[in-house]
Amino acid sequence: MSDLSKKVYKYRHILKSLTWRIIASVTTFFVSWWITGSIEAGAGIMSVEAFLKMGLYYAHERAWYNWDFGTNKK
Repeated sequence: MSDLSKKVYKYRHILKSLTWRIIASVTTFFVSWWITGSIEAGAGIMSVEAFLKMGLYYAHERAWYNWDFGTNKK
């Protein structure tokens, strides 16, 4: 089966969003902790950005998936 003919389910995008968000949020936590010197501030910043960016990433991923730019239409 070629990449152009395979079906991609929405749950794949959701799982991809979640796994990336874990990596990015842990990074944000450590950077925030390092800059502020406060574990609480790092955790607070991470919490806010995790939920906000998870939704934004999912919307971004779906928009790109639905846009035909750079694809081979048949």
